Amino acid sequence: MKFSWLSATAAVAVGLTVVRVVAFTPIEAVQGPAQKIYYIHVPAAWVAFLAFFLVAIASAVYLWLRDIRLDRFAESSAEVGVVFTTVVLTTGPLWGKPIWGTYWTWDARLTSTLFLWFIYVGYIVLRGAVDDPSLRARYSAVLGILGAFLIPFIHMSVYMFRTLHPMPILGQPAALARDTNPALPSEMRNTMLLALLSFTLLYAAFLSARYKLATARGIAEAEVRDA
Repeated sequence: MKFSWLSATAAVAVGLTVVRVVAFTPIEAVQGPAQKIYYIHVPAAWVAFLAFFLVAIASAVYLWLRDIRLDRFAESSAEVGVVFTTVVLTTGPLWGKPIWGTYWTWDARLTSTLFLWFIYVGYIVLRGAVDDPSLRARYSAVLGILGAFLIPFIHMSVYMFRTLHPMPILGQPAALARDTNPALPSEMRNTMLLALLSFTLLYAAFLSARYKLATARGIAEAEVRDA
């Protein structure tokens, strides 16, 4: 296996993020130590949404160009997105229990995020159930595009419905941010920005490795068909 500078950089960045979160970022006064899950939960959500958004873009372009590389990219990004969504759905309850008194509540954001996870797990199952590569790519592309339409709804759900889930501090609509003034202290903001960067690098490293696997598997499938 070849050494990957991208994977090494991502690993170092994530390690530095963990050290900063644990040792150098202050404990939030109201929520206590449980609030530090924020620095995993939010970046994982960002990466999951990025991954599924890129699935939709690659899928749409695939339906236009029929380039198998785009299908492999979409497949790889979907699988990585499912991993990060699993992190979101795991860390959320761990954070919610000491703050809300319950691991789970069926509010709009939590439920829609779980539904998004099911859609892309279904995407993966679909790819394994269809043998014809062209047909598999087309069906998967349609599902990959449709699933991404849920992402803006998940983001806006805390503004549209009554929910236990807090509104975002980063990424709020500008007008609302001015009204509520939710700015993080600089130490927390810098930690969050580092976490977002390191998780994005981790996504890129996972995606690169998974794409290489998809390419090798595609070549093997073609050799079997031609044999």
